[in-house]
Amino acid sequence: MDMITGMGEIISALMTADSFELQTALRGNSGMWPLGFIATLIGGVLVALLYRAVPFIERNLEPAVMVVAYLAIGYIIFAGVIQRFYLSGQPAWSTTLPPFLFLVMTWVGCSYNVKLRTHLAFAEFRRSAPRAVQFALLILDAILWFCFAWIVVVTTSQETVRAAANFAIMLGTDNVMQWWFLGTVPIAFILLTARVFENLAKDINKYKNGNEMIEAAVIGGDA
Repeated sequence: MDMITGMGEIISALMTADSFELQTALRGNSGMWPLGFIATLIGGVLVALLYRAVPFIERNLEPAVMVVAYLAIGYIIFAGVIQRFYLSGQPAWSTTLPPFLFLVMTWVGCSYNVKLRTHLAFAEFRRSAPRAVQFALLILDAILWFCFAWIVVVTTSQETVRAAANFAIMLGTDNVMQWWFLGTVPIAFILLTARVFENLAKDINKYKNGNEMIEAAVIGGDA
């Protein structure tokens, strides 16, 4: 009952759109973990359905975010160096914004690598295992990735709410809030969860149809 009550408190605070209320509701609330589980599960399913309905988004969302973030980081650093040594001086935010953009690029890129299965998977070892063992290991992959995403969604959502409630401003700026960037981390792991569900569906179909279970993955390739 405490968990259900806690979930209700969090949802009520969320409906107020008040970061102070939400931070208070989250503090020591046992309901945040089951609510986070439900949010991660439903969010992953909805994004997976969106990917299926709109293949263009499925193919290009993560690469587009990564490329834009990477180019922005490169431009800010390059311009900052020129301004520092040859002009009047670099903006204060030119050293604080790139790490936040790198945060976005990294975790969205993690979702993309889950899609490509270019994470550490010991593929050579798995290929030598019996087919049923290969399938069991792929199921284990899905469970572990989902649990990882669940933990990250809950914990980083707390940090995002805390930053919003404390009006944490990016150093070197007057009105750029940190939570705008921190909030992309749980979103990225919802995207990752969708990739986990996609891979799981593919693995089940491969097992049923007798297709090869473990395929070669290439970093920087496409699926």
